[in-house]
Amino acid sequence: MDKRQERVLIHVIEDYIHSAEPVSSQGLVKKHGLHVSSATIRNWFSSLEQEGYLEQPHTSAGRIPSVRAYEWYVQQLGQVSLPSTLQHKLEEILDGPSITDERLKRIAKLTVDLTGTAVLLGTNRSDTYYTGLTALFSNPEFQDWSKVISMSSVLDQLDRQLFKQRKERYRKPTMLIGDACPFGAMCGSAFLTLERDALFIILGPVRMNYKRAIGVLNTIQTFNTTL
Repeated sequence: MDKRQERVLIHVIEDYIHSAEPVSSQGLVKKHGLHVSSATIRNWFSSLEQEGYLEQPHTSAGRIPSVRAYEWYVQQLGQVSLPSTLQHKLEEILDGPSITDERLKRIAKLTVDLTGTAVLLGTNRSDTYYTGLTALFSNPEFQDWSKVISMSSVLDQLDRQLFKQRKERYRKPTMLIGDACPFGAMCGSAFLTLERDALFIILGPVRMNYKRAIGVLNTIQTFNTTL
């Protein structure tokens, strides 16, 4: 794809992340003030769809990003920082001579507030901690799923997968999306292994806000030597 198509794809991804609604060519032109016609955008949509970056839901004329699009998007983000006000909130908890499990739980709870996702935490004593599951299941992608799967079944699955993932080491923020996500193809996830082998996982829908998740993990990693 050329640079113009890349920019359009980024707009589609970020608009869909925030709205959970398929993105139309006309809406894209209007919202972002693009100096091309809707017909041109539709042609680009078709090209991006053929390349596997966009999908068209049967009930909509708009497009949504594919897993391949999110994987590409994450690679484009580079070194992401949080907005300064959010950065300061996180740093207030992180800053200090040592870290306890309770402080890690406070970081997890704040991360839920900052990302609108769930956070899974495996500490060095093999304890597990979850927060934000209500936020996770409030996403439209999980509305039907949460009706047919009991919360106990969900927690059992999370426990099993978290146990397996603790054997891995994620020394930098790592995104596992769709089929690559150990918690299910409906999910996107961001992993970071901290010192003392604590594992910090941000778990959301495939369309989770990866920019915000990476910003959080980058901030945590800057304090990793004290963890």
